[in-house]
Amino acid sequence: MTKKKILITGGAGFIGSHVVRLFVNKYPDYEIYNLDKLTYAGNLKNITDIEHNKNYTFIKADLVDANQIHSLFEQYEFTDVIHLAAESHVDRSITNPLDFVMTNVVGTVNLLNAAKASWKNNLDNHLFYHVSTDEVYGSLHDGGFFLETTPYDPQSPYSASKAASDHFVRAYHNTYKIKVVLSNCSNNYGPNQFPEKLIPLFINNIRNNKPLPVYGKGENVRDWLFVIDHARAIDDVFHKGKVGETYNIGGFNEWKNLDLIKVICKAMDKKLGRPEGESEKLITYVTDRAGHDLRYAIDANKIMNELGWKPSLQFEEGIEKTIDWYLANQEWMDEVTSGNYQTYYDKMYTNR
Repeated sequence: MTKKKILITGGAGFIGSHVVRLFVNKYPDYEIYNLDKLTYAGNLKNITDIEHNKNYTFIKADLVDANQIHSLFEQYEFTDVIHLAAESHVDRSITNPLDFVMTNVVGTVNLLNAAKASWKNNLDNHLFYHVSTDEVYGSLHDGGFFLETTPYDPQSPYSASKAASDHFVRAYHNTYKIKVVLSNCSNNYGPNQFPEKLIPLFINNIRNNKPLPVYGKGENVRDWLFVIDHARAIDDVFHKGKVGETYNIGGFNEWKNLDLIKVICKAMDKKLGRPEGESEKLITYVTDRAGHDLRYAIDANKIMNELGWKPSLQFEEGIEKTIDWYLANQEWMDEVTSGNYQTYYDKMYTNR
């Protein structure tokens, strides 16, 4: 049997770093190649604990550079791909949609083309796993869940770019017979998340007594999943998923943004020794995001019933672990919130 040489894209990012760590540690006989462009959200300090492992290699590359990606497939002879690399922040996609088209659509097609060329003589022994988002389905209102069969209805440039990349992956499966699997996941939270996203942003702002910018009235609903549980699900889909199938991954864990923020405020007050209710005073309502989807909710029964996966943590336990990690890793937070990030923060949230 050919030794697996798995290319994981976006492995220095939030979710990708947890996937890389899991695969490197769990499968010492696999060779794991972490490809990342190292943009603002890619941070090699996320994976310093495994960087010296014998079965791990880091590659700095840009998926938009087709020639470079083809060369890497020739050089390393990857047997499989787990594709997580993406521009993922909705606010940034509203400001610069073309960046999302290039990375998420063109980058994915370049990766598919390189895989097709490299695997053309033996497609059956290779797998292309595309990791996507529940945002491609659009917005739910009262009742119901996103199913794998839910029609796509993306509402932001970000979700439109991810929907397009999903379609290309399926098209390459149908047209060129590349073996593929896909998964669409709900909102992730946990250690190492870049603090433009809600939970680490608010943990950091509370710690520093800065305003907590809440879009609209805070009534938007999201389903939250602990990132390590997502990494476990990716492991299951990669090894046990049926070719050509899609698996929705979620936590059955819906929260209104405002209620979630209040849970964080209460926990932070306790951990920082502040009077209860002190952090809630920092909540500041700002103009709602353009095209802000009201509700996302995933029906994860398919992956649970077919592959045996289920979330390991209840939200209350997960948020405690998450807050503890950020409070214990202030140096990491200080580094990622310096420089250009501060300019971006001011642009997005100041004077709204």
